[in-house]
Amino acid sequence: MELVFWLSIAFVFYVYFGFPILLTVLNALFRRPVRKGPCTPAVTLLVAAYNEARVIEDKLRNSLQLNYPEDKLQIVIASDGSRDATVEIAKRYEDGRRVRVIAYPQNRGKLVTLNDTVSQLQTEIVAFSDAASMLTRDALQLLVSNFADPKVGAVSGLYRVCKPEEAHIGTSEELYWKYETFLKTQEAGLSSILGCHGALYAIRREPYPYPKPGTINDDYVIPMRILQRGHRIAYEPAALATEEAREMGGFSRRVRIMTGNFEQLSEMRDLLWPFRPIPLFFFLSHKASRLVVPFAMIAALISNALLIHDPLYRLLFIGQILFYGLAIVGSVWRLWPKILRVPYYFSMINLAAMLGIYYVAFGRNRLLWRQK
Repeated sequence: MELVFWLSIAFVFYVYFGFPILLTVLNALFRRPVRKGPCTPAVTLLVAAYNEARVIEDKLRNSLQLNYPEDKLQIVIASDGSRDATVEIAKRYEDGRRVRVIAYPQNRGKLVTLNDTVSQLQTEIVAFSDAASMLTRDALQLLVSNFADPKVGAVSGLYRVCKPEEAHIGTSEELYWKYETFLKTQEAGLSSILGCHGALYAIRREPYPYPKPGTINDDYVIPMRILQRGHRIAYEPAALATEEAREMGGFSRRVRIMTGNFEQLSEMRDLLWPFRPIPLFFFLSHKASRLVVPFAMIAALISNALLIHDPLYRLLFIGQILFYGLAIVGSVWRLWPKILRVPYYFSMINLAAMLGIYYVAFGRNRLLWRQK
């Protein structure tokens, strides 16, 4: 039981602390930055939308203000059978040149919408952005500068939560994405990131992989397939996309993401042959290992309970009970100071991982793409 306890604790520590420390050391020794430079290829900014009437006008105004040559940028709104006024609002801005609206009559899922729309595009670069995500004026230009390096096949912008206090988990989500930003920056410095932020990322159109319908985390699978074809996936933290905390759906969104993460395990086989050791190391440490963390947490709690007769383990068990007690209280009330909100968020994302297993194991993995 002692061995189980300490191995479980060590595993959780490695996933969330040891791996970032190791990345930092490796970057200090072997950093290999992308060769960025000025370039302005033709770009399509593609926004797949489903019932986004509340934000679509703000999205279009924001996109039209981007600091990118007008003759090189087209904005495409692809409505996936929206039942509200999304299409009507978007068509007010359609001019046949800078803004184009494609209104699919039926709601078929985000991947079907992306696949059908990308097949109609002609530009060298396709940038993807969520309807609720607002971009800084120079975000697209900074993103595209990474394609000056011919090895780059895709590049992700930076996702940031704004007005975090407007949502119950907003502050914790903000902290989580800052942590993810650090990991992606370190991974990009060594080789490639594995997935992009759906709020803003861009790809070369030619290697677009056309994932099968029903794929959940498109912003992970699309870049991953491009990586498997021999391209590098860059990260541009200066290309900023923001989303208000109230746009996040909390637990249901996390379940959807974790379900997608389990589906992504199948992507690992293409890193084994041809063998890509660094991306495989990132995949195992950053993605696959997080799916094991909830089991390590359960093992640590149970083994600790069986060792409670020892004073040291009794003290550690009390610490675990306090941690989960804060998580339960945090699910009901917004605790202060902010650090007390961490147990709830950490427990929530790992509970979502457990439910992700359920959805995958029992064939209930076709979740609606608009669940957040």
